[in-house]
Amino acid sequence: MGRRHVALVGELGSELSALLAASRAVMAAAATRFHPDLQPAAYQVAAALARHGPTKAGRLAEMLGMDKSAVSRLAKSLSARRLVEAVVDPDDGRGTVYRLTDAGDRRLQAADTVKSEAFLARVEHWSDVELAQLVGLLEKFNRS
Repeated sequence: MGRRHVALVGELGSELSALLAASRAVMAAAATRFHPDLQPAAYQVAAALARHGPTKAGRLAEMLGMDKSAVSRLAKSLSARRLVEAVVDPDDGRGTVYRLTDAGDRRLQAADTVKSEAFLARVEHWSDVELAQLVGLLEKFNRS
């Protein structure tokens, strides 16, 4: 590996750190829009339910890299606000799965608008080619 490559990897680290910081700020704003009284992680639980449909707490914990007990507490907080509901698992009739309610879906859509607007503000003057290049490179990076 040459010096230039090493230097570029260092620059990559700096740019990814800046990207992650900006992403955290956008996620915090979206989570607040979702529900200002809930922890930001509750927004992540709701978003996972929207993407994957009814899901057990253990599976949510795996997908989100959280502890199962934390996911259960978050789901209870969401349920108390009627944003998520617990239902009997249709696959085995014994377990419980959580699913997003219509109210939860509406709030999630409003929160996702915050994210979309923040991203659009950063790339609105980019060409489609530039945006496609970034998306492609990020996909490649995330697969490695």
